[in-house]
Amino acid sequence: MPLKKTDAEWRAQLSPQQYQVARAKGTEPAFSGEYWNCHDAGVFRCVCCDAPLFDSADKYDSGCGWPSFSATAGEIAEAQDDSHGMRRTEVLCSRCGAHLGHLFPDGPAPSGLRYCINSASLKLEKKKTV
Repeated sequence: MPLKKTDAEWRAQLSPQQYQVARAKGTEPAFSGEYWNCHDAGVFRCVCCDAPLFDSADKYDSGCGWPSFSATAGEIAEAQDDSHGMRRTEVLCSRCGAHLGHLFPDGPAPSGLRYCINSASLKLEKKKTV
């Protein structure tokens, strides 16, 4: 069952940037997000609902300025995005509908996919070291 909250509840839970990106379908500036150059091991979760989305093992440096992943690790949905005069595939959290970023067919083998994701839509659950 999808997680639903009112706009006021989302605004109270999220920072202004997180709200703008995840709920209003914004985009953070390239090379500015917390995770674009992050190399920590762990699971990237949805900032809105904590759903697991991506594993750090699938993160790579695409040079685009946003965190890039070659595969998902969880609850992802896709939708057609015709905004800004172009057709793209929008990536959403399937649990709460948060806007995460976009999917492009120019990633590394074997998937050939690049999930270009906003840091503001993510939170990293770092892998525990023993």
